[in-house]
Amino acid sequence: MGRMIRKLILASASPRRRELLENAGIVFSVRVAGVDERRGEGETAAAYVRRLAEAKARAVERAEDEWVLGADTTVVVDHHILEKPTDAADARRMLALLAGRAHEVITGICLVTQMGVVVDESVTRVVFTPMSATEIDEYVASGEPFDKAGAYGIQGRASRFVERIEGCYFNVVGLPVSLVATHLARIGMIP
Repeated sequence: MGRMIRKLILASASPRRRELLENAGIVFSVRVAGVDERRGEGETAAAYVRRLAEAKARAVERAEDEWVLGADTTVVVDHHILEKPTDAADARRMLALLAGRAHEVITGICLVTQMGVVVDESVTRVVFTPMSATEIDEYVASGEPFDKAGAYGIQGRASRFVERIEGCYFNVVGLPVSLVATHLARIGMIP
């Protein structure tokens, strides 16, 4: 394991974000506060995830020696922003939009430290193979789509529909680890 980072708080309940940070050898604890996640009228996807990442990071209580990491991910296809599906019909609708096409996964990150606030984003282009209605129904029935932006998890059963990606794979999972590590290194939290 690499050098330990002390007093980093992850402001996210996402098990995927926790696993990604752990796998990168980054030591942290989790503290989550509720944030209104509704998108503002006319708000672009990038502005939306950046705003939510910052809101999440600022919403948690922190001591002076603690730094907080917030993140939010969304999926965009044809200027449609696909958040987490509300039900099975919504998940089917999203997957039908993605099938056989390219889309973007955008994750906003925010680090709140005693030295200031850093907000950034990562964009990954994902191309899906065509999916039949039966394949979509079976995937929705698996239950996997329901807590994920765009109604799929690239690291799970949906992996069989991913033709290619351009950009950071981990961004699609939910956290652009290299971008986070770059900012942590820049502010002196990791070497």
